[in-house]
Amino acid sequence: MAIRFASLGSGSKGNGTLVASGDHCLLVDCGFTIKETERRMMRLGLSPAELSAILVTHEHSDHMAGVGPLARKYRLPVYLTPGTLRARDFGALPTVQLIEGHQPFVVGDIQVTPVAVPHDAREAAQFVFRSRGSSLGLLTDLGTITPHVESHYGDCDALVLEANHDPMMLAQGPYPPSLKRRVGGAYGHLSNQQAAGFLQRIGSQRLQHLVVAHISEKNNSLELARAALADAAAQAANCIFACQQEGFDWLQIEKAE
Repeated sequence: MAIRFASLGSGSKGNGTLVASGDHCLLVDCGFTIKETERRMMRLGLSPAELSAILVTHEHSDHMAGVGPLARKYRLPVYLTPGTLRARDFGALPTVQLIEGHQPFVVGDIQVTPVAVPHDAREAAQFVFRSRGSSLGLLTDLGTITPHVESHYGDCDALVLEANHDPMMLAQGPYPPSLKRRVGGAYGHLSNQQAAGFLQRIGSQRLQHLVVAHISEKNNSLELARAALADAAAQAANCIFACQQEGFDWLQIEKAE
């Protein structure tokens, strides 16, 4: 079986993505309490005891608040960059695996390639996963699409991509000016238009699944995100929009012939 993936939730109130292949399952980020993580995983037919590892993209609480407690309860190894480890107090972790130099590493059947991204965190990384002839890219929490980022995501079979905000809604919304500058800046989050431009450049024709994620509940709407990404969504075989409460259910990548 090639890669399958699902989400516990996507947004500023908590994030978690499951990536599975064969007998191995990874949890990328955990921004929920143990009880809530268990509940959301149960909805997807899994227990945290079945996880092989937790990967952490960066130290913001909506991505890491539950990492330490979950790792300690279920004795799970945690993979993260040295900068992310130093940036926050994760407490005692059973096993720490440092991601060095953004070099690929392997967990069970899954090869993981960390990708450095521009975000207002100490050493943020996103990931590309490969297993059994299939590939999945996770790309959220970055303010700019750099050439380095673009070079890693052009051949993915499935992609989870941030479309965080609409610039007009952000400008007219309730955030204070400093937070508006942060979200809309080069180290903040991708707008609908940035996400659409990225997909136009790399092409979405080969994507079996395009998941639009980390959509702001205050500075964006499904209607605006759908409109901005309509052309790319039409070219992908399947396009869905992740939500904060439910994330999205399991999606299967078919192995390329």
